[in-house]
Amino acid sequence: MDDTKRDAQIQKPVQTPNRNQLYEIAAEQGGYFTTKQASGSGYSRALISHHARSGLFIRVRRGLYRFREYPSSQHEDVLAAWLTLGKDFAVVSHDSALDILGLSDVIPSAIHITVPRSKRNFTSRPSVKVHTTAKSIVQEDTVIRDGIIITSPACSILDAAKAGAAPEQIEIAVAQAITRGLATARQLQEKAHGRGGRVDKLIMNAIKKVKR
Repeated sequence: MDDTKRDAQIQKPVQTPNRNQLYEIAAEQGGYFTTKQASGSGYSRALISHHARSGLFIRVRRGLYRFREYPSSQHEDVLAAWLTLGKDFAVVSHDSALDILGLSDVIPSAIHITVPRSKRNFTSRPSVKVHTTAKSIVQEDTVIRDGIIITSPACSILDAAKAGAAPEQIEIAVAQAITRGLATARQLQEKAHGRGGRVDKLIMNAIKKVKR
């Protein structure tokens, strides 16, 4: 028997599904996980489909599932977009972060996600607006809400202001962030530097109104 036929007869070992591993991954994402993450934990597509039919997994959309015991999230679309782009380097930002944080009355027209400039090959789609940054996204500039990594309150406000959000919405967001202890006037002032005179002035005016 030649090597080709012998190799064809050798079956690849079947990876045993590791539920604990998948559950730990999902627990950090509000109970959600992707098909890719499930596959990495030993679940075949056939097994994923079986568990979805049995109700153990809840199929949210193509490629995204949730453990049955976890409640659904009102930000499922945002979470799905974030996981699709890459949770290891992407963060939800701008209007989408403000919406999750409950700052301002802004209604995002798209899901805003920021990635490092080295990942600029990701293009925006009608439902997803991809922003790039030359600066490293450090942990102190992010928070976790509903299992999603988003920009901190101060960064979210300033990103939205830089992107052209309505001044009245920025003023509302600044007042709410300071009143709720999510950001301080000093943090906002410091992070406003370097983002342009318009943003700096907008933030300063908003802070003055809070102090009246």
